[in-house]
Amino acid sequence: MKIRHIALLARALPALAFAHGAKKLSVEESVEIKAPPAKVWEKAGQFGDLGAWLPPIKTTEIVAGKDNTVGAVRLLTTQDGGTVKEKLLKYSAAQRMMKYAILGGVLPVSSYSATLKVKQGPTKDSSIVVWHANFKRKDISDAPKAGEDDETATKTIHAVFRAGLDNLKAVSESK
Repeated sequence: MKIRHIALLARALPALAFAHGAKKLSVEESVEIKAPPAKVWEKAGQFGDLGAWLPPIKTTEIVAGKDNTVGAVRLLTTQDGGTVKEKLLKYSAAQRMMKYAILGGVLPVSSYSATLKVKQGPTKDSSIVVWHANFKRKDISDAPKAGEDDETATKTIHAVFRAGLDNLKAVSESK
């Protein structure tokens, strides 16, 4: 009897897993910048100063831990007063890479983690910056609310990444 119940449960679990919740989404954007990676990292690699190159951010404040140290938590305040709290998960100045997670905030996402990397470009005085994120929509129910669906989450992150990378390029290439 027990084996039969286990077999039925084993067949039902995959269906139950897909019946509820949101799928994993991802976004990746990149930009080539006519500036050496060290110069670009000076701006992009400051966990405590995202507003230096991401236009929607008015202020960045380290509210726990130490800047550029794993475990640091930053509070971002947007130009319109919204907030996003993020935690630094990985940081390597030598590899010009950081990984962080959103703990909460106004963005239409959940289970969000992202990696930002500054790599050597095709010439010695150029860089490639790659920004990649994995996440789910904010409303993970089977019938998400308007503005909290997969399309909104993906479009929002694409827009944030594109605006940030385009401005990082402008800031880094200016003399």
